[in-house]
Amino acid sequence: MIQIKSPRELETMAAGGRILAATHQHVKPAIQPGISTLELDAMVESFIRSHAGATPSFKGLYGFPGSACISINEEIVHGIPSPKRILAEGDIVTVDIGVYYGGFHTDSAWTYAVGRILPETQRLMDVTEASLYAGIRQAVLGNHIGDIGAAVEEVVAQARFTVVRDLVGHGVGANMHEDPQVPNHGKPKRGPKLQVGMTLAIEPMVNAGGAATRTLSDKWTIVTLDGAMSAHFEHTVAITAEGPRILTTLS
Repeated sequence: MIQIKSPRELETMAAGGRILAATHQHVKPAIQPGISTLELDAMVESFIRSHAGATPSFKGLYGFPGSACISINEEIVHGIPSPKRILAEGDIVTVDIGVYYGGFHTDSAWTYAVGRILPETQRLMDVTEASLYAGIRQAVLGNHIGDIGAAVEEVVAQARFTVVRDLVGHGVGANMHEDPQVPNHGKPKRGPKLQVGMTLAIEPMVNAGGAATRTLSDKWTIVTLDGAMSAHFEHTVAITAEGPRILTTLS
């Protein structure tokens, strides 16, 4: 069942989303060659908890051990923070963070370059980010979930990359994962109709190679089957009468 949030609840989610956006800004300068993903995770957790009433959504969620999912290069999602995972020049790393505040979750992921990266890797990141905002532009009253996925996939296909079809965005609110699912592909005017008060985690996951994935032996980390690079950008977005409202932003 799709959960509709009241204006007051949306303001609470926006407050949590500002903490989340600030967490990304806090961690970003530390993303340099030589740092471990466990060190980044510790920064995420301490910064979130420094805000009264805020906790990391992912810590213990379904048994996940970290406060953030930190995924490198061909890792698409759910990378487990580790002291052995050291960032190197030319890597890209996705930091996926959730914040629980005031009874509601918000969710946002960003892919960052580690030092200097190859031009084609930068293009992958740019296209993935562009596809996120293309999807958000379709998150308007009267459209359907399919309009979001179709817009994402169009941007990705034009760039000759591929969207991950095994993984989807989702509703988010009192629970981290709520209805509806938000695929990064689809057909316009298909799927649930968008209503005021819906809150969606829109999150394109885009591969430089094929769409196929596999899960590593840790039972968490999902990687590209062909070993190609993958990027992931995500915002929590509310459907309002005035248009889409990004909740995971500082503004």
